[in-house]
Amino acid sequence: MGYKFFKSALRIANKSLYNFSDDFQERSLRQLNVFLNQNIDKYLTLVHDRVESDIGFGDTQILLRALDRLHRRLLAMRNICRGLEIQRNTVDIIIAAAHQLCEAHSKSLKDHFSDSLSSVRLALVSAKSDNNNGANLNELITNLYMSMLEKVKGVLQDLLVFLQTDWSFNIKADYKGVLCVEGIRESLLIGFLRHISKMMCSFAEISSPSPPNLLLVLSKTCVEMEQNGVHILITLVDDLYEIDSENSAVLSHETEICAEMRETAQTLLDAYVRLQGTNISQMMRKSVETRDWLNCLEPRSVRAVMKRVVEELGSIETVVASLYEAGVRTTASSDSSRKTHFSTLTTTKQHHRSNWSNYTPSQLESNYVSNIHRLFSERIDIFTNVDFSKVSIVTGIIKIGLKTLLECIRLRTFSKFGLQQVQVDTHYLQMNLWRFVADENLVNFLLDEILGSAVHRCLESILMEPNAVEIICERG
Repeated sequence: MGYKFFKSALRIANKSLYNFSDDFQERSLRQLNVFLNQNIDKYLTLVHDRVESDIGFGDTQILLRALDRLHRRLLAMRNICRGLEIQRNTVDIIIAAAHQLCEAHSKSLKDHFSDSLSSVRLALVSAKSDNNNGANLNELITNLYMSMLEKVKGVLQDLLVFLQTDWSFNIKADYKGVLCVEGIRESLLIGFLRHISKMMCSFAEISSPSPPNLLLVLSKTCVEMEQNGVHILITLVDDLYEIDSENSAVLSHETEICAEMRETAQTLLDAYVRLQGTNISQMMRKSVETRDWLNCLEPRSVRAVMKRVVEELGSIETVVASLYEAGVRTTASSDSSRKTHFSTLTTTKQHHRSNWSNYTPSQLESNYVSNIHRLFSERIDIFTNVDFSKVSIVTGIIKIGLKTLLECIRLRTFSKFGLQQVQVDTHYLQMNLWRFVADENLVNFLLDEILGSAVHRCLESILMEPNAVEIICERG
């Protein structure tokens, strides 16, 4: 009886001990998992902070190799400890590192571009002449363009380290990683291209005038980016990172960036024309305002300022011709007809000719002639967008200069000899400006307006003989 009782008690004791052992093991395992989760989260937070402080300042390859080892060990720990629940993921740390490196590279690109612009401006300031360095401008444009492309290509190759196939992680398998890769395209590349466009466009603002040749260099650089650079860089990033931008509704398309570059190039070129036109206009305005037109001597030569204007336009044409194609010109008239522009009334409808030299003084006193001219003449827009061609650019500059001369003439009063001096000057300009413009009829019309306004503002409207005018101009 006692034996049976002892045996029963032992069986009960063994069963209780077994149950106690199971409960202790479960509690210990739960406490161990809590301990591991808390400390691993703390450790990964420290890793994140360290990566955040080191990324962009050292070798990215070494940093990613360390994160790859950590990722492998955490995967192995998860396989051993089934109850392990890690709140922070190593892939998230890697993606955050990629974002931060993108921001660092973006700043690096912008700083590099600013330094390149400073070098261009310094080179232009160091040049002896602002108008006789067309070959140097081409070299500056090439250096600026190529340095931008090479710098961006280097950055894209550097970031490609995150997508190496020998890593144990694959950030493109994660939704956040896909957004990160697309962010490299949008935030880094597209953002930098738009930064270029915006920064270049700031040089065209009237409030901060820039050297004319700087505007020309930046405009041509934007044209190069629009024609080649944008396509090269966007194609490169799409190929390297396997991005299907053509079928994406959220990614920026190549045509959008090209259009922005084209618009910036147009703004800069218009600013160049406006600035050079203003320089010519100042020469014209001072030459009219500082002269006593009521006490002039009989003209014996072309005024020096007109020769200076033609020389300045020749220098501008040389520079522009080194960067842009000649452009399309209308059929020019013969040299013989051009020489007699202010002396012969022609009946052709194809070429507008000045008529002021063929009217008598009584006819010149009437406004009917000029009114008829204005009625049947096309309106000339002075401040319009120019084309990316030599003749269009120089034509835009000449239009601004001649329009200024016209407005200054309208505010002065002339004697007979003052009128004849204007006649000589306008004929000299007509003989020389035709070769710069797309349509010489435009120059003829503006010069007619200038001489006509001088006639209306003259106290004694008597013009010189055409032969005398030609002799003076050819001699001058």
